[in-house]
Amino acid sequence: MVNLEWYRTFKAIYEKGTLTAAAQVLFISQPGVSLHLSSLESYTGAKLFDRVSKKMIPTERGKVLYNGLIEPLLKLEEIERHFHKSTENDIPTISIGMCFETFQHILERHLHTLNFNVISSFSDYQSSLMKLEKGIVDVVITSQKTEIKGIQYIPVGKEAIVLIGSNDIDKDAFNKTIKTKSKSDILTFIKEKKWYGASSDNVHLKRFWQANFNSSPDFRANYIVPNFKSIINSLCIGSGLAIVPDFLCKREFEDGKLQLLWRGNSPITNQLYFACRKNSIYENQLNEILKIFKKEMDLDPK
Repeated sequence: MVNLEWYRTFKAIYEKGTLTAAAQVLFISQPGVSLHLSSLESYTGAKLFDRVSKKMIPTERGKVLYNGLIEPLLKLEEIERHFHKSTENDIPTISIGMCFETFQHILERHLHTLNFNVISSFSDYQSSLMKLEKGIVDVVITSQKTEIKGIQYIPVGKEAIVLIGSNDIDKDAFNKTIKTKSKSDILTFIKEKKWYGASSDNVHLKRFWQANFNSSPDFRANYIVPNFKSIINSLCIGSGLAIVPDFLCKREFEDGKLQLLWRGNSPITNQLYFACRKNSIYENQLNEILKIFKKEMDLDPK
């Protein structure tokens, strides 16, 4: 019978794209990953990956194998996770799906206060909700609502998509430009500045531009960084502008490190939800996490 660890290794290589990354998530050596893969390929009699510039590109047989394995493996991982809970003095483990910036801004600094285990996973809203439906995660922080049987959506706050700037930007001059209601004047003012963008998401920028200028952005950011928190950190010490969700900058606004320059003539807001299963056996733990998000998302719009 084939070794189950070969399948786990195959899944890690498929999802991470390199032997090195797979070894890191599996906590084994890279030679160990290579051995598992070669053993599985020998067992199946098929080449599962093409090696291209150190990247592992799945072959057609590899794609077929992955599609057949993914559901059973996810179920096994879930069973293993729940079994693991009962061996740790019955300390519950709560799995949470959210975007990376939300974790950094809200949950990260509260982890030490929780008397239960937490596993955080980061993916887009739709993928996270699919994991919630399959029981892979216990709660998802999302701005999207998908009708899923047995899932409830509890509002925890709203995010507004806003224009922020470093402290050297002349806000009074910009406000005078806004009062003219001239789109061309506003565009001239802001396009003269340096811009920061996130490689992970430019949807907010496009939505803001469409809502306020009836067009798509016709420029490229000067600095592309990994995520919104990188933008915020950079603007606290540098100079420029960016479009980001306002709740991520709450502490920086309060501390005077950043300026909220403009909510737009047509403000864009998203309702954020705490999505979880109804009548969960982890109701007490979920309520603790819910309280954290409700408190942190209590913005004071100005």
